[in-house]
Amino acid sequence: MKRNQLRLWFTSIAYVLMNALREKCLAKTELRNAQIGTIRRKLLKLGAIITVSRRGVLIAISNACPYKGIFATAYNYLSRLKCPG
Repeated sequence: MKRNQLRLWFTSIAYVLMNALREKCLAKTELRNAQIGTIRRKLLKLGAIITVSRRGVLIAISNACPYKGIFATAYNYLSRLKCPG
């Protein structure tokens, strides 16, 4: 019973985060009315090379990626949001 409740919490938190991403970061893109699964498939399931260094994290997405601009727009909006607390 406790495991099912924990899974439900994780699912609920993930939905709230994805919905906030859609409302705050994707409001001026073609994915503003997209379903959560579509956003996940087009933005989060990308093939990329991630390089971690002392200066930061570099995400290298292929130039052939059709949603590279939307990914960059979402990243810019996310980096401007203020952290609560």
